[in-house]
This record gives sequence, C-alpha cells and structure tokens, in this order.
Amino acid sequence: MSTSLIAMGVAIFLVINLVIGLAALSLIFGTFESLFGKPKLTILRATQSGNFFAFGFKWNSSKEPVKIDKVGLRLFNPFGNPTQVEVSKSFDAKTSSFATEVDMGPGFIELLGAQNFDFAVVQVVVQSSKEGIAWQFDMKGPKFRKLVSGANLSVDQFTKEKALAADKGSKPPIDIPIRSFIADTVPGKGSQLAIPTNPAFAAQFAGTAASAVSGGAVAAPGAPAAENFKIAKVWIEPGCIVCNACEDIYKDVFEVLADTCIIRPNAPLDDGLRVQEAAEACPVEVIKFTKAS
Repeated sequence: MSTSLIAMGVAIFLVINLVIGLAALSLIFGTFESLFGKPKLTILRATQSGNFFAFGFKWNSSKEPVKIDKVGLRLFNPFGNPTQVEVSKSFDAKTSSFATEVDMGPGFIELLGAQNFDFAVVQVVVQSSKEGIAWQFDMKGPKFRKLVSGANLSVDQFTKEKALAADKGSKPPIDIPIRSFIADTVPGKGSQLAIPTNPAFAAQFAGTAASAVSGGAVAAPGAPAAENFKIAKVWIEPGCIVCNACEDIYKDVFEVLADTCIIRPNAPLDDGLRVQEAAEACPVEVIKFTKAS
C-alpha cells in the first residue's frame, strides 16, 4: 500500500472524527440552551389593590439584549361574557431579568370577573416595543385566577430572593390590610373581586383586621380547618411551563429548572396540604401525587 493511500485514509479518519465531535458539541450546547435559556414568568402578589398585576420575568439578556417595556393580558372566553378582553400597559424599560407591578386599568377587573371563566384561556404577553419581540404564556382561566389570588411573593421579595436588580421605577407599595381574592359567584353578577371596597362584600369584611388573615386569604366564617395528610409519592408529568408557582408554594419539595420542574431529592412528604396546594396552583395540571395509606 502506497504512502499516499495511507495518508488519505488517516485524513478521512480525522475528518470523520472532527464532524462527529462538532455534532456532539452542537448537541451539548443545544441541550444547555434548552435547559438554561428559556424565559420564565412568575405571577407575584400585588401589594396594591384593584387593577394592579405583579409579575417577575427572567430571560437570557446576554443572548437577547432587548428592552422589555410592556405587558399584556388577553382573555379568550368563547362560552362566556365578555368573549374577549385585552389589556396592555407600558412600564419603564428593563434590560435584564426583573419583577414589577403594573396598573392594568379597569380591564383587568373585567377580565378576572368574566362569566364562565372556568372555560376561558388567558395569555400573558411580555414584550419589547422597540425590537418587536414578545414572549407569550398561555394558561387556563381558573389556574390564572388562582395564581393571581394565591401568589405568596411580592415584587420586593421576589427581587431579593432571585438576586435581581431593584426596580427603581416602581411606586412605593401601599399598605393594605386584606389582600384581594376572587369570589366564585355573586348572585346576578357572576364572579367578582371580593375586596373591602366592593359593596357586595361590605358585610363580610365588616370588623375584620389584618390579624384575621391567614396565608394571605380570608377564611370563611366558621369554616373547619383542613386536616393535613402524608404523601406516598409526588411527581411531575410532561408539559411543565416553568411558571414557578409550585416552588413558590413549597420550595422544599419542588425545584423549577429552565424548562421543567423536578422533585428535590429527599423531599419531605409529610405536609400533604401544601403539596395539594401546589398541584392545584399548577396552570397546566402536571403535578400529581398519591396519599399515603
């Protein structure tokens, strides 16, 4: 065999290995980007009543150096009234991951109080007006309403916990003794916000104080305390949208990654009520569990 044929064989071998190596490297980078580069939306607790919507948003600002300055809410409600609501508001532009609280106007109350909300779909759209880039997060109506009314972290708490830059454009929070939540029905008017300023609930809030609030929600008069239980197994099915709701509720059990959620190793399973709360708050209903016998 001639020297030229041997050299050609070696060259072909090296080229093949180079191609395989580049393909493997590309796959590794693609997997890394999928795990750590996906934007994440977290619905937060509004510290101001009425029309305010609070949220946190994390994205790879190094890869996508845009100025985010607008949030929109869209309701698609084909079986209810109104059938469609769309509200959007601008805020001070953000160039890195942030949390903020925005006055969405009266349309936000109309959206939350729509009839047949249980069959509706809500879209949250975070966008950059200048660059024309937007991220859209879809969820079922009941889960969106539960996330809004049951959020635990405020903008300040989220900013501190996630080590984000402080939102210097935010207005100072207003101290409110009782946090808003959604009432299922009001005779003749459908779903409404149950807040002290709503005449339909004036009697319910008469004489109440901040000390009467437990976990951010007002307990119904005379309602028995739910009995806790142990969990035999808890798992996450495919379809997680990394909304952070479960981790905010029970971080000892749930860990939200870039594109899914996992159950932490050696997670405590003796507080079934909190696991159940996290499962009910999941917008896409992928958290499953079984009770210990």
